[in-house]
Amino acid sequence: MRYPEISVKVLSTIVFLLLTGPLHAATTVAFLPLANLNEARAPQLNWIGESTAETLREALHAAGVLALSRDDREEVYRRLSVRSGAVLTRATVLRIGESLDAGQVVFGDYRVEGPEFSNTTLDSNLRITVHVIDLAKLRETAQFEQTGALRDLSLLETRIAWYLVRMLAPQHEMARSETVFLRDHPPIKVDAMESYVRALSARNPDQKTRLFTQAAHLDDHFTAPGFQLGRMAFTRKDYRAAAPWLAKVTRADSFFMEASFLLGICRFNMSDFEAAAKQFQMVAAEIPLDEVYNNLGAALTRRNDYEGALKNFALALEGDQADPDYWFNSGYVLWKQGKFSEAANKFRAVLDRASNDDEATTFLGRCIKGETYRPGNTRLENRERIKLTFEDSAFLQLQAELKGKAPNP
Repeated sequence: MRYPEISVKVLSTIVFLLLTGPLHAATTVAFLPLANLNEARAPQLNWIGESTAETLREALHAAGVLALSRDDREEVYRRLSVRSGAVLTRATVLRIGESLDAGQVVFGDYRVEGPEFSNTTLDSNLRITVHVIDLAKLRETAQFEQTGALRDLSLLETRIAWYLVRMLAPQHEMARSETVFLRDHPPIKVDAMESYVRALSARNPDQKTRLFTQAAHLDDHFTAPGFQLGRMAFTRKDYRAAAPWLAKVTRADSFFMEASFLLGICRFNMSDFEAAAKQFQMVAAEIPLDEVYNNLGAALTRRNDYEGALKNFALALEGDQADPDYWFNSGYVLWKQGKFSEAANKFRAVLDRASNDDEATTFLGRCIKGETYRPGNTRLENRERIKLTFEDSAFLQLQAELKGKAPNP
C-alpha cells in the first residue's frame, strides 16, 4: 500500500495541534465487496458486490469520511489471498481491516429472493445487507438492509449510503435530509453501473476503455466512467481527449477536486493559461496543496504575472522545501525578471537537493553571467515544472482530525 507524504506545512500543523489540544483520531473506513449468496446459480450478478462497495465508498468520501481506496483494498486482498466478493467470516473481516489500518469496516452480502433467481430479470427482488464493524471495539455497531427490484439497485445502494453518512458523518450537511441526499445522488442505470464495475476489474486497457465508454453513454449523468476515461487519456498525455471528460465531473462527486486539478494541467498543456489558472485557484481555495500552488504559479508565469507566480511558488516552498522543482520555478521567474542574485540562490538550492540537475546548473551559469531573458528564444522559454500528482489524502486526514478536535479543558 502506498502512503502519501505529508508536507512540512501539514506536519507542522499536526505538531502544533498535538501540543495545544487533544485530537480525536479520524476514523478510516474500509469498504469491502459484498458477497453474492446466490453465486452458485447466479454468478452473473457477482459485479453487484463491487458496485455497492464503490457506491458506498464514493458517497462517504464525498461526506468527508476517510474512505480507503479500492486499490488499497485490492492489494490487501491479494496479500491475504482473499477472493474479491467472497463470503467472509468475521475473523477474516477483522484481519482485512487490521491490514488496512482501518477504524471501521463495512461489508455484507446480497441475494436475489424467490424461486425466480435462477433466471434473473430487472424485476427480480434483491435484498442487500450491510454490516459495520468497529475495529477498536471489535464488535458490530450497525446493520442496514434494503430490499427492492434489481432495476432499483442504485437507489437501494444510495439509501444505505445515506444511513452510513448519518452514522459516520452526522455533522456533515449530507446527513441532514435523506430527501436532499437522494436528490443529489440520482439513480444510475443498472446496465451503466455493471459496465463501469466490469471496467474497474478489467486488466486490458482497450477493454477498460470500451466498458467505461459504454457506461458513460448508457447514463449521461453518471460521471464516474467519464472521470476514469479522462484519467486514462491524461496518463497518455492526450490532454485534448482528457479535458472534455474531466470537465463533466460535478462538485457532488468525491473526485471533483482531482478532476479539476487534472483539468487545470490539461488547460495548461493546451496553452489556455487563463483557464488553467482559474482551475488551480479554485482547487487551492479548498485543498491548499503544495502541488496546486506550484501549478498555479506556473500558469501565472505563462501569463507574465510574475509577482503572483512568486507568491504561489513561495506557498509551495512553505509546505515543502525539500522539493527542488519549487526552488527551480522560483529561480526561473526571478531570472526572467533580471533578478540574477536572487535567482542564483534559488538554483543553488535546487542543486543542494538534486546535484545532477543539469538544467538548474545551466540557469545558475546564466545568472552568474547576467544573461538577460529574451522572449522568442525557445531554449529558454516555458521551463516551468508542473506537478502531475494530486495527493490530498494527508490533507483530508488532517481536516477530519481538526473537525474532531476536542476543546481544551
